[in-house]
Amino acid sequence: QVQLVESGGGLVQAGGSLRLSCVVSTSTFSLNAIAWYRQAPGKQREFVAVISRIGNTNYADSVKGRFTISRSNANTVYLQMNSLKPEDTAVYYCKLQDYWGRGTQVTVSS
Repeated sequence: QVQLVESGGGLVQAGGSLRLSCVVSTSTFSLNAIAWYRQAPGKQREFVAVISRIGNTNYADSVKGRFTISRSNANTVYLQMNSLKPEDTAVYYCKLQDYWGRGTQVTVSS
């Protein structure tokens, strides 16, 4: 069974930074793309970033140049978030195939 556990969320002022982590418990970690999504209150869940099994990345326009996705050899995917804005406030989820984590809350104050 695949499990994904996010961490690293919190409260930060606008302009600040946070690094989210997603630990994935599957032996097929290295064979899969991993993505980050987010869901703000009252809004649909939206794509943030994805990293392929070979390290290719893609980002939503709203976070390009501010967020960086990366992966380690220890079954962990990171989302480095810089220059945070109040509109980045959301619950952030990681996803592998059809599996989702429970999310971590990010709140950016103005």
